[in-house]
Amino acid sequence: MPATLAPYWRLFLAGIRQQSTYRLAMFGGLVANTTFGFLKVAMLLATVRAAGGEIQGYDIGEMSAYIWLSQGLLGSINLNGRTAFADRIKTGDIAIDFARPMNVQWGQVATEVGKSVYALLPRGLPSVAIGALVVGMTMPVTPLPYLLGVVSLLLGFVISATTAYALNTTGFWLVETRGVQVLYMVVSGFFAGLFVPISFFPGWLLAIAQATPFPSMMMFPIDIVSGRVTGSGAYALLGVQLLWLLVTAVLGHVLTLAGRRKVEIQGG
Repeated sequence: MPATLAPYWRLFLAGIRQQSTYRLAMFGGLVANTTFGFLKVAMLLATVRAAGGEIQGYDIGEMSAYIWLSQGLLGSINLNGRTAFADRIKTGDIAIDFARPMNVQWGQVATEVGKSVYALLPRGLPSVAIGALVVGMTMPVTPLPYLLGVVSLLLGFVISATTAYALNTTGFWLVETRGVQVLYMVVSGFFAGLFVPISFFPGWLLAIAQATPFPSMMMFPIDIVSGRVTGSGAYALLGVQLLWLLVTAVLGHVLTLAGRRKVEIQGG
């Protein structure tokens, strides 16, 4: 591995180790995911049945796949916008980060992606397995959707991390970021497709959702790995994800440069 990438790889592994420390929290997250998964099953499958067995292209099996995949990703996608970076700005520890011989933004992103990847094991995959065994779901029978789905999932994790990082850079100006984080949590979950598939939205609302990075975090990976979008459509969604990765990364970089000039050590 190139020496320039080694620190970020170590931070990625550090994110995995940090997340693996909170085993009871992971179990609690699994219980919460499963509980709310069954609640979504009761509501959304009833909606499909009331519509005659299909709604917006979703039948019972496809809707079940959407429900359990979205629940399984809850621990890996940062939809609340909270990271340690805003706290480091508030306390002044960010000055130490800037003094280190590495890129602050990508160090934070590497750590967050490590946490996301680990969360799949004790929280994400078991949620999906429980849904498949208890409720059942329709999933692809060929390997390509799963291979593309893995790529899409990783892109979703990175986009989630770069977007949350950009949000937390507002701490350079606001100091207290809880307000924008709460607003982010409300908007991100809705537009990411956490509650219902975004294809259920009316045209104008769907256009707004697609003009944000949030579907690239959750909805697009679900569409690809579940086989709802295949062929050129799947590659197009991957292209959109790459575009949002670039946009959010550049935004975070610009805000970091601006914030670095404005940084003020709180409490001396």
